[in-house]
Amino acid sequence: MIHLETTIRIYAPYEKVWQILTDFESYPSWNPFIRQISGELREGQKLQVKISPPNEKEMSFSPMVIRTLPGRELRWSGKFLFKGLFDGEHYFGLEEIDENTTLFVHGEYFSGLLVGLMSSMLEQTKSGFDQMNQALKKTCEC
Repeated sequence: MIHLETTIRIYAPYEKVWQILTDFESYPSWNPFIRQISGELREGQKLQVKISPPNEKEMSFSPMVIRTLPGRELRWSGKFLFKGLFDGEHYFGLEEIDENTTLFVHGEYFSGLLVGLMSSMLEQTKSGFDQMNQALKKTCEC
């Protein structure tokens, strides 16, 4: 298993960060990594996600929402072809530092037979997380 995690301090209330994070329709205007999300943000529902990792080809997948705690956490899981080949559990967490400061936690757990062969792609994925975090910070702090 490989775990990637990034964090960033955003100088905005967690409610504002959550509102922007879950406004999927606005992603194309600010998010350089996750270019598109469609579907209902509800546990057990499938989303359609399109990502654009730095220096990699754009990818689309259909993960299932496995946890949503409004204002606090969003988590989905997905697989490539079949479970156990290349699986991911992606998460966003918001921690209130004070009324105008939020710690944004963004990560993913990767597992499966192909994980060891995907190290360069995973490095680009982490870079994509960082780019998204910076863009979210900029959008929230405007």
